[in-house]
Amino acid sequence: MKKTKNRWLIALSAVGIHISIGSVYAWSNFTNPLIDEFGWSSSQVQLTFSLAILFLGLSAAFMGHFVEKRGPRKSGIVAAVFFGIGVTGSGFAVQLGSLPLLYLFYGVFGGIGLGVGYIAPVSTLVKWFPDRRGLATGLAIMGFGFAAAIASPVMNSLITSIGIAGTFFTLGIVYFTVMILSSLYLERPAADWAPKGFNAENPGKKKKVPQDLSQLTANEAIKTKRFYFLWLMLFINVTCGIAILSAAKPLAEESIGLSVEEAAILVGALGIFNGLGRIGWASVSDFIGRTNTYTTFFVLQAALFFMLPLTSEAILFQIMLAVIYTCYGGGFASIPAYIGDMFGTKQLGAIHGYILTAWAAAGLAGPLFAAWIKDTTGSYANSLNFFAALFLVALVISFLTRMDINKLKRENSVKEADKLAG
Repeated sequence: MKKTKNRWLIALSAVGIHISIGSVYAWSNFTNPLIDEFGWSSSQVQLTFSLAILFLGLSAAFMGHFVEKRGPRKSGIVAAVFFGIGVTGSGFAVQLGSLPLLYLFYGVFGGIGLGVGYIAPVSTLVKWFPDRRGLATGLAIMGFGFAAAIASPVMNSLITSIGIAGTFFTLGIVYFTVMILSSLYLERPAADWAPKGFNAENPGKKKKVPQDLSQLTANEAIKTKRFYFLWLMLFINVTCGIAILSAAKPLAEESIGLSVEEAAILVGALGIFNGLGRIGWASVSDFIGRTNTYTTFFVLQAALFFMLPLTSEAILFQIMLAVIYTCYGGGFASIPAYIGDMFGTKQLGAIHGYILTAWAAAGLAGPLFAAWIKDTTGSYANSLNFFAALFLVALVISFLTRMDINKLKRENSVKEADKLAG
């Protein structure tokens, strides 16, 4: 009889993958060194990061079915190979002084590794934690959020001591090793497995595993309204959040007069709230429900984005930014469990991949819009009212989602009643 693996070690393996690929958020550590060494423009270097996020979304969408078919272990190994080649190959690109090769290795190969690695453990975690979906996926995706805080000082130290190319070589080998070891422990639970003390039929006083609204394939899911409701809610949350992420430092300088050094420290500290929001909000969603969690995101952020440009008090401004960062991270961490609630776990990885195209689109739209507002009006703050209005649109969508869920629940109740009567 095969021994059942420890689900908390499965979760730790997922964190290992996410904490490796999440280092992409620390890309800015390479920006100035690359500019200084090769004379490339800031936008040329920044395009590397944008390409990585773009291919993250595209590969998550196109490789979702591969993840479901081949399982988390093989998918994790594929992610490790692509991300390892992407980061290590970037070292060769730097040695050759080739910007196109840097785009190819870090942007394309690294981006594909990002996308596959991001979704590979998630559907597995949902199956191992039917009782705590939000907590489980929040743990893994928290690793992605915290990765920059861990990677940044390491990158800076390595760049100083062994150079840019040496840093890419070293990190590529380390990330590949961590991801391979993590992937080898990943495994789906048996079809009839349930955590101790939990039973879907709720016999006696045992806690009940929440019932999914449906069990759909990815191709069936994209034909429903609620799929597009989820896509739009994630798109708006990420568009507005990533715009703030890209402009937080100059926004803090121009709005509350922080020095360059103080603003840089603030951005680093806010990254911690991004990570905390991922585990915090995802855990809260297990108790108040995913729809209530997203509605809370939009109510909070609509108010905060409207108030930010009106606030000159430094402490209050920073507290509001911290709350916004938690909502940004929480949106990522709650969405896999939300997908499971809505569409079941039959092809959760593939559906999650489709939904993550919202991230790819938002990664381009948010920063570009904020930069355009800055160029045309002279201030990042002028974009915040627009984002506040977008959150009101998202709030309406969350109510439409709630109505759709209630309708489906009623239909399921009628079907269950008919089944019992028959």
